[in-house]
Amino acid sequence: MKKFIKYFFISLTILILILLVSLSFYIGSIYTNALKIDIDEAKLSAPFTTIEIYDNDNKPIREDNTINENFVEGYELSEDTKNAFISIEDKDFYTHHGVNYKRMVKAMINNIKAGKFKEGASTITQQLIKNSHLTSAKTFERKITEIALSQKLEKQYSKDEILSQYLNIIYFGNNCYGIEDASQFYFSKPAKELTISESAMLAGLIKSPSKYSPIKNPENALTRRNIVITEMEKDGKISMEEAIKAKNQPLNLKIDTHSKNRLNSYSQAAIDEAEEILQIPAQQIALQGYKIYTYQNEKLQNDLQNAFESTDHNCNHAGIVIDNKSHSIVAYTGKGDYKILDCKRQPGSCIKPILVYGPALNEDVIYPCTQLLDEKTEIADFKPKNIGNVYHGYVSARESLSKSINIPAVKILSYVGIDKAKQYAEDMGLSFVEADEGYCLALGGMTYGVNIKQLAGAYSTFANLGKFSQPQFISFISDKNGKIVYVHKAEGKQVLREDSSYLLTDMLKTCAQSGTGKKLSELEIEIATKTGTVGKSGTKQNLDAWNVSYTPNLTCAVWLGNLDNTPIDYTGGNQPTEIAKNFFKTNKTTEKFEKPDSIVEKNIDTIELEENHRIVLANEYMPERYTQQELFSSFNLPNSYSDKFAKAQIPSYTSKVVNNNAIITFTANEYLTYQIYEEDKLKQEISNKTGSQTFEIPLTKNKQKLKFKTFYTLSPEIEDEDEITFVKSNKITNNKRWYI
Repeated sequence: MKKFIKYFFISLTILILILLVSLSFYIGSIYTNALKIDIDEAKLSAPFTTIEIYDNDNKPIREDNTINENFVEGYELSEDTKNAFISIEDKDFYTHHGVNYKRMVKAMINNIKAGKFKEGASTITQQLIKNSHLTSAKTFERKITEIALSQKLEKQYSKDEILSQYLNIIYFGNNCYGIEDASQFYFSKPAKELTISESAMLAGLIKSPSKYSPIKNPENALTRRNIVITEMEKDGKISMEEAIKAKNQPLNLKIDTHSKNRLNSYSQAAIDEAEEILQIPAQQIALQGYKIYTYQNEKLQNDLQNAFESTDHNCNHAGIVIDNKSHSIVAYTGKGDYKILDCKRQPGSCIKPILVYGPALNEDVIYPCTQLLDEKTEIADFKPKNIGNVYHGYVSARESLSKSINIPAVKILSYVGIDKAKQYAEDMGLSFVEADEGYCLALGGMTYGVNIKQLAGAYSTFANLGKFSQPQFISFISDKNGKIVYVHKAEGKQVLREDSSYLLTDMLKTCAQSGTGKKLSELEIEIATKTGTVGKSGTKQNLDAWNVSYTPNLTCAVWLGNLDNTPIDYTGGNQPTEIAKNFFKTNKTTEKFEKPDSIVEKNIDTIELEENHRIVLANEYMPERYTQQELFSSFNLPNSYSDKFAKAQIPSYTSKVVNNNAIITFTANEYLTYQIYEEDKLKQEISNKTGSQTFEIPLTKNKQKLKFKTFYTLSPEIEDEDEITFVKSNKITNNKRWYI
């Protein structure tokens, strides 16, 4: 047994040694090969580079697509600015040779304790190499290559040169590459004029440009800035008095208007998409000479921008246009302090077709003409309200959608089920978090919401008869040698049946004709629309106003609001719909929405609809006056026919004699005529009446027979009659029954 244990440990030791030798050989080979890679000076110190972007006619898009447009020499920067980055990113910058092994071991131990990758240990030199020569892939081989090139870089350049190159290449968020770009964007001043407070904010920002964004997350940015200032004081770079003064400074942002508008250009959206496709930062796309070919249509882009400019509004905004057939984004514009496509906003009632009515039609829960009781309601502790607390009684699903009535939408969601409805919405490109569980979802009450691209993409599903495909800006990408490295292939998914999608579109056409989007009726084209307005809780102010409209070939989404949640004076049915109208005014189409073979037109009984709120098919005898034509899916037809007009029936009645007068009381329907005859002579007639009615006929004999006759007013041939016998003794005979 002892020999076995001895041999086991010997074998284990040999195995570990073999593994260590193999690993060392593997690392050594990577390291050696990495040292053969030349340091490209152009990638380190080019004053600026440009990404070439083309529209769908292969013409250059004339927007600002430069990267590192503003380059600043290190000697121009203040010592406070340089020290801010050194104190927070690499305290031993001037003493290490490219890699800080002590810091790497410490970070590794902390990561093991945390059970996740919590800390990095890259030096400023390593970050420069990664951002200029390597991808962002988190692989072992890339890390070894990064270490080798960092050490090689330290032998070729001075510390001050490396720091200068680093500060001119690092990413500060909001499309800012390099400290000069960042200083101009956030503070509208050159980097050489940055204060301690401003330098510390920028130094703190680079760890996570989104998390520490001074625009999007000002509290996070302030906390992070103060950490940088504390580290500068610890390192003896500034005095305690300077630290206290800097920490007491507000952020003092002064966003540059030119840079701000560039953030929400079509070009920037295409660059962001290319970063995801190629898995490299924008700077690498520029340095490596990739060319981006987009779907932008110059005319549609100009039309969209003109539509915004010709409509009076004063807030942040965005608009996007999708070509429904190719699932491509042909126009995009926006204005805001940071990238609107990175932001999610509450969709308001624009969620209803996606989450409520579309799923309900597809699950055969409703017809467009289904009657729903609009009343004060409580479902699972949720008490929804209509605008102005106005309730309408019974309304059709078509009317409730087109006029954006809230209560019916919540009820329909309860019929479909939240989980099932969310699955439909997710299949159309929307996303939810765990907290998105309540019936407030029917009204757009999400934790984070949607962005305009997601919303427009979901609506293009309806224009495509229920088929969803993720819309994209980029058609294809080529490298610097002209080789195609990426081609967009739209992969569609059938989310809704064709007939369900067509029925929904038909309901949204009503919204454009007589609902909240009725401004579009002036266009006199086939167009479907939905509006949405998001109010500020507890106030009468609004935060977001939406319109999403589509024709057979184009989907256009419009958003008005403010990214800092400053209230706006607009509603979805006003300015956003006006903008959509102005866009489609220059892009009218004679095309009609394609009607699937599974869509059928049927007449329904309007009497049953109004009296009992049931959907039954009209029979062949019903006059046109009492029917209305509705659209149905052949897979979901009403299962019963009306029995009206096939036979007229005498209503239930009571009769008696009072003061020698025959009294007959019954409940009338307006579509029936009621008559009383004495010996074939008409005595009285009631027509076009509803509710309780009474005949009163004087008796001229001790025993007298009266004939009670009824028939359909519009079809007199369909009739019924009954004979009633009255006696003055108040004993009344009706066939075999007597009434006292």
